[in-house]
Amino acid sequence: MRKTSIVASLALFGIVAVAGYSSARPLKPEEEARIQPVGKPLSCVQIYNIDQTRVRNDHTIDFYMKGGKVYRNSLPNSCPELGFEERFSYKTSTQELCSSDVITVLTGPPGQFHGASCGLGQFQQVSGAPQGH
Repeated sequence: MRKTSIVASLALFGIVAVAGYSSARPLKPEEEARIQPVGKPLSCVQIYNIDQTRVRNDHTIDFYMKGGKVYRNSLPNSCPELGFEERFSYKTSTQELCSSDVITVLTGPPGQFHGASCGLGQFQQVSGAPQGH
């Protein structure tokens, strides 16, 4: 299983975070079929509650939260190289990551190259997602 570490630091203009992991494995069709939405989507999640993330493809990121909830973010548009690189960064001036925020795909060696920047979608809580750890 893949595990993501979130590294956040307070910057002059807000919070900067990097999410990434290795040993990626796409979900099997039967795993994907078990994932079901729960409740209404949220516009934002609290950054300090994010335990890890899993990039599923160029359109989808699962956010595993402390306490066991999983929120799926389906990006409104394809984000080139996101599914391949499986690493992204974001910068926000609040304690929340919101659907109005933009992520940037990290390419190449850590900290050296930045790829496409893409807008996030709503955060939909889901059940049936594979364990994050």
